[in-house]
Amino acid sequence: MLDTITPLFPGIPGGPELLVILFIAILLFGANKIPKLARSTGQAMGEFQKGREEVEGELEEMRNKGKDEATDTEAADADTTDADADKAETQAASEEAQPNIGADDEEDDVEAEKEK
Repeated sequence: MLDTITPLFPGIPGGPELLVILFIAILLFGANKIPKLARSTGQAMGEFQKGREEVEGELEEMRNKGKDEATDTEAADADTTDADADKAETQAASEEAQPNIGADDEEDDVEAEKEK
């Protein structure tokens, strides 16, 4: 016997169920207030959708901004790496051109200490 019990509104409400719901709404709110209630419900749904679209737009801007910054950072890192390589090459070239500039100073310091 328990197997044959069905819910009052099985599944999605159809025609007769919607009529019952409409009748109860008319009794609760009155025939004059239902259009106002429907209008305010529609306006609330519209405001909610506008707010949702604004938030989605802001999130999309943040995503794009993050991608742009990541691209800029990668480009800056590449520029820095190139600049470091150029600096190292310039320094190596100058050392090759003047190999023992600092060596004479060290020898002078050692001789000065010996004399003391």
